[in-house]
Amino acid sequence: MLTSQSFSVWAPLPHDVHLILNGDTVPMEKTAGSWWRAGIAPQPGDRYGFSLFDGSSWSKPLPDPRSQSQPDGVHGLSEIPQSSYLWEDQQWTGRILPGTVLYELHVGTFSDQGTFEGVVDKLPYLRDLGVTAIELLPVQPFGGNRNWGYDGVLWHAVHAGYGGPEGLKKLVDASHQAGIAVYLDVVYNHFGPDGNYNGQFGPYTVGGSTGWGDVVNINGHDSDEVRSYILDATRQWFDDFHIDGLRLDAVHSLDDRGAYSLLEQLSMVAENVSARTGIPHSLIAESDLNDARLVTAREAGGLGLDGQWVDDIHHAVHALVSGERNGYYCDFGSVETLAKTLREVFEHTGNYSTFRGRNHGRPVRRDVTPASRFVTYTTTHDQTGNRAIGDRPSMSLSPEQQVLKAAIIYCSPYTPMLFMGEEYGATTPFAFFCSHTDEELNRLTSEGRKREFARLGWNADEIPSPELEATFQDSKLKWDFTPEQQRINDAYKKLLQLRRTLGFSQSNLLDVEISHGNTWLSMSHGHGRIIANFSDTSVEVPHGGELIYSFSSPTVTATSTTLPAWGFAILG
Repeated sequence: MLTSQSFSVWAPLPHDVHLILNGDTVPMEKTAGSWWRAGIAPQPGDRYGFSLFDGSSWSKPLPDPRSQSQPDGVHGLSEIPQSSYLWEDQQWTGRILPGTVLYELHVGTFSDQGTFEGVVDKLPYLRDLGVTAIELLPVQPFGGNRNWGYDGVLWHAVHAGYGGPEGLKKLVDASHQAGIAVYLDVVYNHFGPDGNYNGQFGPYTVGGSTGWGDVVNINGHDSDEVRSYILDATRQWFDDFHIDGLRLDAVHSLDDRGAYSLLEQLSMVAENVSARTGIPHSLIAESDLNDARLVTAREAGGLGLDGQWVDDIHHAVHALVSGERNGYYCDFGSVETLAKTLREVFEHTGNYSTFRGRNHGRPVRRDVTPASRFVTYTTTHDQTGNRAIGDRPSMSLSPEQQVLKAAIIYCSPYTPMLFMGEEYGATTPFAFFCSHTDEELNRLTSEGRKREFARLGWNADEIPSPELEATFQDSKLKWDFTPEQQRINDAYKKLLQLRRTLGFSQSNLLDVEISHGNTWLSMSHGHGRIIANFSDTSVEVPHGGELIYSFSSPTVTATSTTLPAWGFAILG
């Protein structure tokens, strides 16, 4: 932790600590709580690190676990930020989650530049599309130059290759001036495998594995300081970077057993900053638990988060349209299942999950839980990138099927999220990629991924090697639309416009009326109704009225509508 008066670091494990400052070695004094301090005031531009003595030898200079800038990457020295950023977003009053349209993007592959500046250049396009908030995949430093971001190791810093802390602030500033909020995806459930030196300072992790790394120590001995590490990072994003909200990665992997849950403490940080600044700050969780307690108010025994991702709705619409039934799609694929998820949020509400081999989830209290607290989508970075070759739905579905999926999501009462490129039917993959600085780690990552998918029947030679630059370059979006892609893009714009004008985002769960047959579904709320055909033949649906919009050519009467294959109609 840096103050204006001194350098300091929490390090209960080493016997002694030296500050390495601009090439000089400075002894440090151990103080209360296992903090070490050096009575030297940090100056902008200072390059520093810490050398640790384990009782027999001194370590090389290591970066500060609370580093705010890593210009030479995760193995280099930390840097005191050069200057204070002069913000120009004084007119920004914030944006609450209800009514928001999220757009998930990876900074490195969103634009040709692969930087925050590349995102700034696309803000007019996003605003015209109807996006009101962008959600950045993690931007904390990772080993190498290419990574999804979920291998971050220094949770207070920003990846230099994207533009560093200054570049992120410029993006947030420009977004706010464009009327767009900024969410940041953060990973507090594990550290990446490349460049993680925190364990030499203190017990940041404990035994056990999340599947991605060691379990973060938020309940064991000395866990108070690890919690502070996380809470202070959250406060920093809100205060210093003007970030509007955080997406909390895989919270089900947190060993969160304290009387005060870390998630509850995070929600209190967000509330305190919101009260102090007058600008709302939101927290959205990714969870595999199917438990609405995450978004239930603390006063009612919940954790007080503002939103959570809902995979069940994604699985229901994806399996129904694509026909896929493997893996976790095995319990999905019928119109009846889609109807249940649109009505009740989850398919698994305490019933048996074939994929898990046990009962799973619990019902949502639809009378007290706002629909806006559930984030829905047709795909995400996970649902695309965790496939063997990173193929997008748009690479195998027709334009009619793609837009049908979007229409269901945007006409629902839930908070919608787009994954970059889906709004025009991008045909570039979003593959898993990394560029660890340890070649053996790269080899093990690639072989493990190929072995995993080979068990599912894939030819290992078809699976992109994550460490190759070509895998990363092939995943970059291409922004020259074909006529077909422009048609899809126009449809997305229209659907997001109708979401606003027909009041679909203002409904609560009890307002939603759903009926269905074997191949069709009708959903009515707000000031409109959507009817959809989930088959490759035409179907007559017993609902009619005034046609407001369709991507195809339905026949609409006062009492019924005939929809072509994979067609839908929005009626007034």
